[in-house]
Amino acid sequence: MKQTTLAAALALALALSIPFAPPACAASAPAAARAANQADKRFQAIYRAEWQWRIKQRLAWDEDEPRGVQDALPKVDARTQAARRAMWEGVLRRLDGIRAADLSPPERIDYAVYRAQIAALVEAQRFRDYEQPVNADSAFWSDIMYVARKPLKNADEYRAYLAQLGDLPRYFGEELDNMRAGLARGFTPPQVTLAGRDAPLVNIAGAKHAEDTVWYTPFKTMPATIPEDEQARLRAQGVALIERAVQPAYAQALRFFRDEYVPKARTTLAAESLPDGKAYYQSKIVEYTTTDMTAQQIHQVGLAEMAKIRAEMQQTMVKAGFKGDLPAFLHFLRTDPQFYAKTPDELLMRAAWIAKKFDGKADQYFGYLPRRRFAIQPVPADQAPYYTSARGGPGIYLVNTYDLPARALYSLPALTLHESAPGHAFQMPVALEQHDVPPFRRAYISAYGEGWALYCERLGSEMGIYETPYETFGMLSYQAWRAARLVVDTGIHAMGWTREQAQAYLHDNTALSDHEIETEVDRYISWPGQALSYYLGEMAIVESRRKAEAALGEKFDIRAFHDTVLQLGSVPLPVLKARIDTFIADGGKSPYRAEK
Repeated sequence: MKQTTLAAALALALALSIPFAPPACAASAPAAARAANQADKRFQAIYRAEWQWRIKQRLAWDEDEPRGVQDALPKVDARTQAARRAMWEGVLRRLDGIRAADLSPPERIDYAVYRAQIAALVEAQRFRDYEQPVNADSAFWSDIMYVARKPLKNADEYRAYLAQLGDLPRYFGEELDNMRAGLARGFTPPQVTLAGRDAPLVNIAGAKHAEDTVWYTPFKTMPATIPEDEQARLRAQGVALIERAVQPAYAQALRFFRDEYVPKARTTLAAESLPDGKAYYQSKIVEYTTTDMTAQQIHQVGLAEMAKIRAEMQQTMVKAGFKGDLPAFLHFLRTDPQFYAKTPDELLMRAAWIAKKFDGKADQYFGYLPRRRFAIQPVPADQAPYYTSARGGPGIYLVNTYDLPARALYSLPALTLHESAPGHAFQMPVALEQHDVPPFRRAYISAYGEGWALYCERLGSEMGIYETPYETFGMLSYQAWRAARLVVDTGIHAMGWTREQAQAYLHDNTALSDHEIETEVDRYISWPGQALSYYLGEMAIVESRRKAEAALGEKFDIRAFHDTVLQLGSVPLPVLKARIDTFIADGGKSPYRAEK
């Protein structure tokens, strides 16, 4: 079957969703309204049915029901995956039976977002991404551990959790079968990026006692509402299942990973060396950038942006009073003890202080503030050695306290703005609080979400978050880091770059530590395209803001602009740009004030 790319889907949807069409004549207006009503109903029926199917597949949850603990893990076997591909291809065909021009204006936005989402899901199934459930950044055996770290509220949730523990061998077996299928056709991460990634497997499989594993976490502190005798029974069942089901499953996965998977994993680096590799890499570019740019175009954008950032770096270095050249300044930043925390607690407390500095300025830049707060926690020790520097989301800002000499304090303000507020731990809750949109609008689109978070790093300069030239340089280093990703990701996956060449590029153009450079490059090698999201997304937001500022002049309100961007939730970049055009035409009004 001929596949419709996400980019083509976006182009079609957006071409038909121009917000300002010529007004219909009086005679045709009722007919147009009836047509829109019918088209809206057809579209809504499609996505509602598909979303209910996702819930049954354990790929989503019902927003109208409390999100309890499931009593089983998702099915991921090849037969289920094939059925999912067939389902999404059918949805795509039905969507193509609707003319976007026939939809009402709000539904045209939903259509553009939903069609892009379904097209990306079809492409992932077509290339059988599920046959590679491990990369340098994450793996199914680590990702599933979030279940163990989630607080349980009552006995029913504990019983459901126990059922998940019992189901874990089945789930692991299906994932290992998928990995074997990928291995057989050369669809694996590069061998060099898998070194040490078995540490979580070792920690679970090799634990002497069930109580020493992360899977026992919910039993350490149990709700007082559960009677003590029942708590004791639940704990005993938990220990038994960890010993009889969980640890053997991890041990089996460890043996397979060490004895079969890593020795036979591919030794090439480029995504284009994979089966149908050129098409595969282009599908990842489309998925993660929501554009139809080529690898060569993105590479050139990265080189041009890097030159601009280096000029800013030079100016900031002068403000810091440093007398040497840029390489000497980078060496100074990487090695001087004044720039590094002495203890994990010091790093965490500095992150908390920066987050509170934003709180004091939030109402000057945002009209709508999310209700959801976030906690600051260290990255779990079993993941930290190969984990990124931090990660944020609804309710949490994870800070990596492993290898403190690699965690520069001058970069911490930019990192905190990106991962906590007003970045991920701010943007995602705002999206979740938009209750008048379909549930698929709450899904995460990397180009938008990562672009927003990177934009927030730049915004820190306007907000007065950076108090020294070193902190400003840390922000610029992070901007350079993301611009470098455009160069490095495309260089590796389309232009024959080596791992050492990619590491050298980051070393020469950013202040990142050698440890961070190694883990980051391995992440890009094993996760094609994802690194392209950040800078291209930021560029789209900056471009839209400049357009609005020029068009609105004194009427431009930064709070209204930010509210408009965030109210959309995650959307493809062309949808964001179209929405800002509407914002300009409406005189720059806040979407929340417009609702009153």
